[in-house]
Amino acid sequence: MGTAFGTFGELLQGVLPEEDGDFLVTLPVARWTMATFRQELGCDSGDVVVRPAGKTKALRLARTISELAELRTGEPAGGTLHVNSVIPEGKGLASSSADLVATARAVGQALGVGMPPSRIERLLADIEPTDGVLYPAIVAFHHRAVRLRGVLGSLPVMAVVGIDEGGSVDTVDFNRIPKPFTLADRHAYARLLDRLTRAVRRRDLAEVGRVATRSARMNQLLRHKWSLEPMREICREVGGLGVAVAHSGTTLGILLDTGDPSYTRRVSAAARACEELAGGVTVYRTLSFP
Repeated sequence: MGTAFGTFGELLQGVLPEEDGDFLVTLPVARWTMATFRQELGCDSGDVVVRPAGKTKALRLARTISELAELRTGEPAGGTLHVNSVIPEGKGLASSSADLVATARAVGQALGVGMPPSRIERLLADIEPTDGVLYPAIVAFHHRAVRLRGVLGSLPVMAVVGIDEGGSVDTVDFNRIPKPFTLADRHAYARLLDRLTRAVRRRDLAEVGRVATRSARMNQLLRHKWSLEPMREICREVGGLGVAVAHSGTTLGILLDTGDPSYTRRVSAAARACEELAGGVTVYRTLSFP
């Protein structure tokens, strides 16, 4: 078995003033994918099936790992992969990345193929742009190149009062869109990454919220969200930390400090206001790591 968490969009996403500068900073949340792989003795490596059948990217990855196992042992390594997830698809919550990372861990464990992060990155780079959900931390990640930039650390648990503008976004198609950011924008993203790196190190949730909000506003050039300004207003009214978005998805959320003595009042007020705005609300909790 293998598991992987999802994210609530990103704290920061943009392009840095360097070659292959596309990057994001993860916001891990307590939503999970679990993959289970059962090897069937006597089956060829290409004889791998997945349930549900629509998880075609996970199937492709499982077949690749089974072929690696057969090359190493000389024995066929087919089987059945089950992928179970509570992460909504097409919303920018890293559902596909979580599916793939959980699959790599499950199939690798079943077939005796080691799956350190560097190997998972290489395997996923052949499939699609990927979030940094294989690392148990908040990380800066080059999602197009599928390469870790740096581990920022961990933060106290926050709540995210989230809404969904509807529809879905295909990650592969989205990442083919040319980025409209100027050189000045790229330098601005570099400054935001520096600010966020320091904020995570200091566990400064207020600064994290400010950077997330700024990143959300800059992303309006690339994928406009009609509800961003109303969400910012709700955030100000309830005393939230800031607004985080799925930069390549359809979700937005108000960040709240769960350690705040007024947290219960704030989260209730935010949920009511978001319900009036968008007609549906989900409250997520971010993950905090040792």
